Amino acid sequence: MLYHLIEFLSDFFDIPGINMIRSTTFRAAITVISSLLIALFWGKRIINYLRQKQYGEIVRDLGLAGQKEKEGTPTMGGIIIILSTIIPVLLFAKLNNIYIVILLISTIWMGIIGFLDDYLKYFRKNKVGLHGKFKVLGQVGLGLIVGGIMYFHDGIQIREKIAEPIDRTERIVSSDKLFKPAAKSNKTTIPFFKNNELNYDSLLFWLSPKDAKNYGWLIFIPIVIFIITAVSNGANLTDGIDGLAAGSSVIIMGALALFAWVSGNFIFSNYLDIMYIPNAEEVMIFSGAFIGALIGFLWYNTYPAQIFMGDTGSLTIGGLIAVIAIIVRKELLLPILCGIFMAESLSVMVQVSYFKYTRKKFGTGKRIFLMSPLHHHFQLKKYHESKIVNRFLIIGFMLAVISILTLKIR
Repeated sequence: MLYHLIEFLSDFFDIPGINMIRSTTFRAAITVISSLLIALFWGKRIINYLRQKQYGEIVRDLGLAGQKEKEGTPTMGGIIIILSTIIPVLLFAKLNNIYIVILLISTIWMGIIGFLDDYLKYFRKNKVGLHGKFKVLGQVGLGLIVGGIMYFHDGIQIREKIAEPIDRTERIVSSDKLFKPAAKSNKTTIPFFKNNELNYDSLLFWLSPKDAKNYGWLIFIPIVIFIITAVSNGANLTDGIDGLAAGSSVIIMGALALFAWVSGNFIFSNYLDIMYIPNAEEVMIFSGAFIGALIGFLWYNTYPAQIFMGDTGSLTIGGLIAVIAIIVRKELLLPILCGIFMAESLSVMVQVSYFKYTRKKFGTGKRIFLMSPLHHHFQLKKYHESKIVNRFLIIGFMLAVISILTLKIR
């Protein structure tokens, strides 16, 4: 809103620094600082309010050291993350940008689903919270919305590189000399491959090219639904010890912000020989706000946590990471970039599957891990929470670096 107001006033007045305000990188930096300050300022007030109302964590005794001390710690801290993200975005982003619209819808949608779960748990004292099938239904609903907009909206296009060589000594000031006109495309990026673009329409290989293009949504939208569901659930499972989910998400979002910046800039897209996505650089504004909000939340969530994010935060975090990856056409990179989330999810699936298999075959269920998700396994091995979190974050940082290197390693 503030950005649009300044742009409107610039038609009538000579506003100092208007070009700086129009700069994507400057506005991204401003949103990081703004969201961080909002989270720090309102975080303490929200914590005190929740503590006063006694909306604290209900801890089930799993035999973990220090677990009972967390009884009563305020939860629903995801409200801090959501508010600290939305406010700077509304102020500094281009609200007519379709990608910003998608991300705002995703934030509110997943925030409501998580809030309903936390509300039932802590306000209504329902230990189950929102039933799992309703969570999945909400995730599927967001997948349908995001997939439908991404596939059918005319404003979502890419520009393919011109095959003819360009004179390297010539100063390029226009994308028209480097890229073909913008067009709708169902392409995405495959990491580590030289010719690394996959057109989802090609998966309908038994149809003619024209029919495949018309019915490509039958492949694309289910993939979007799966990615959003998988990543949001992975973030939800990772949120089990102080600072782990938020810290991991900061690292992941930093990499995605970089992808958004280079993908939306025709000079860097040309230099790195990657897909040029017009207007995608605005996603960096949202990413900056999200990173600042997560860091501000971490101020209160580091060990020993003063507040937990709850499903309000974890489901929203996972959903937004998935949506941003889909927007910048890097969703196939998520198994590497979100390796921590993936390891946590796989540990649960392997544990449950092996337990059921051994119980059916031997009459007694056996376990691979001492407890799942994976971070609880290390807790039972007597590792301190801070050590587990720091080592997971180091691994997450290495995975983010590997993900960024895919821009050149093919």
